[in-house]
Amino acid sequence: MFRVARSLCPPSRSLSAFRPRARAPPLRRLASTATAAAPAPAPDGSAPVTATNRAEATLKRFWKTVSLEQRGDALAVVLDARALKTPAGRTLLLPRAKRLAAALVVTEWENQRTVLKAHALPMTSLAARAIDTMGDEAARAEVRAALLDYLDTDTICFHQDYPDPLVRLQDEHWKPLLAWARDAFGVELLTSESVLFSSQPAATKAALDKVLQGLDPWQMAAMERATYTTKSFVIALALVHGRLTAEEAALASQVEVASQIERWGEVEDTHDVDYHDVRRHLGSAACLLASV
Repeated sequence: MFRVARSLCPPSRSLSAFRPRARAPPLRRLASTATAAAPAPAPDGSAPVTATNRAEATLKRFWKTVSLEQRGDALAVVLDARALKTPAGRTLLLPRAKRLAAALVVTEWENQRTVLKAHALPMTSLAARAIDTMGDEAARAEVRAALLDYLDTDTICFHQDYPDPLVRLQDEHWKPLLAWARDAFGVELLTSESVLFSSQPAATKAALDKVLQGLDPWQMAAMERATYTTKSFVIALALVHGRLTAEEAALASQVEVASQIERWGEVEDTHDVDYHDVRRHLGSAACLLASV
């Protein structure tokens, strides 16, 4: 669903091209085996009929009003007096402590004027991911394994000694993060200047897996989105633990692009699209983490 435009600049010695480009699961394909009861699929095996799935099928706005209602200890987003549901058919309920995230979901659906724009629902898709997937231990284990794989190709673990703008930005944004992660979690993080770099130590992955196990469903969903957006486990972990703001995480994730822009200038409809796309995803993750 989300697509990040690729740079059209002349190639530098960037290693980004060698790293996997996994993307966060799209809204309509969020899978879940959570223990909470969910509506059964249609007889033909298709997804349950929900407001979310109906909107995606028709790509047209069918509701007139959007509001936020308190239901027990949670907040529900309501379309024409009917609670918004996740793609798996569960009611999209957010804790009262996540009022900011709930308000943003309301805003996203209110801003869908005529034709549904799925890319304009980042908070909705993130909240649904947390509800549909991150409460199930088997699904969480798969997510943790996928995220830990990013350690072996983590953006900030591949350094270069040329050109000068890239070296300066690496020193400014990456080295402090590596020092923080090593100190905060007591792990060894290896860096390399070669694409032949193999993997991070098994002990490092085991220690960071325990860190992931301690995250709640909202934090796990934010961690997953931030990792896929930045192509960096360390940047995502720093965002989840409050070491970085969304803007700081975006700057750290775009060091290589920023160095290219310094040398050759910005490519219209590419770098600017990238700029806003990264911040939309990281901003939604940061807002989901907020307890306001």
